[in-house]
Amino acid sequence: MICGLLIPFAGTSLGAACVFFLKRGLRDRVQRGLTGFASGVMTAASVWSLLIPAMEQSAGAGVWSFLPAVAGFWAGILFLLGLDHLIPHLHQRSGQAEGPRTQLRRSTMMVLAVTLHNIPEGMAVGVVYAGYLAGDGQITGMGALALSLGIAIQNFPEGAIISMPLRAEGAGRARAFAGGVFSGAVEPLGAWLTILAAGLIVPALPYLLSFAAGAMSYVVVEELIPEMSQGEHSDVGALSFALGFTLMMALDVALG
Repeated sequence: MICGLLIPFAGTSLGAACVFFLKRGLRDRVQRGLTGFASGVMTAASVWSLLIPAMEQSAGAGVWSFLPAVAGFWAGILFLLGLDHLIPHLHQRSGQAEGPRTQLRRSTMMVLAVTLHNIPEGMAVGVVYAGYLAGDGQITGMGALALSLGIAIQNFPEGAIISMPLRAEGAGRARAFAGGVFSGAVEPLGAWLTILAAGLIVPALPYLLSFAAGAMSYVVVEELIPEMSQGEHSDVGALSFALGFTLMMALDVALG
């Protein structure tokens, strides 16, 4: 299980290591494509790995089986909305910081933006493994591994997307790499805390699954889709979204 929790973090760290091998920053089309791919993976994971299992676990409630999924989903949306307003951060390809005013450096706020975005991913991995440990037949070990692998795949380009701009901002290679690694460190921590919470309140598992889905969906709609659509019109973002979506869907169905 521990390896499963660390796989997404390894993906971010490997992506951040690109700063040691690439001399120039990522081209605009490449960044948009990678962002679209990440949003596709997260959207598919929200549906197949989180919302569908949440509703399956509540099937005994009859016509009200949708309630935990709806309540948890909205709780996740509002949680990320609150963090968005409370923590100063700066999205890629944006010239204006969000959240409260601060004297933090631009590079620090860029790291905080990706860190915010990684919190729900860590929660998603943690709650799926919690479902597996609880002995729920709807969540298998291979299904949990599929989610870890899918998020790790989309974390690789995310690691590069944060470390390369930090390098372009003037940070040394080691510092840019550390920034990328730090942004992903919240994932195993969030996963472990979610497992502990789910273990204490097993009946809350459907709510936690859908909570993670809502939080990830907020990140996709509020951050990733606008980023992949900025600038000159191009289909690269939409096609990359479709690629990420189908890859995550296939992983979940094949391994789940």
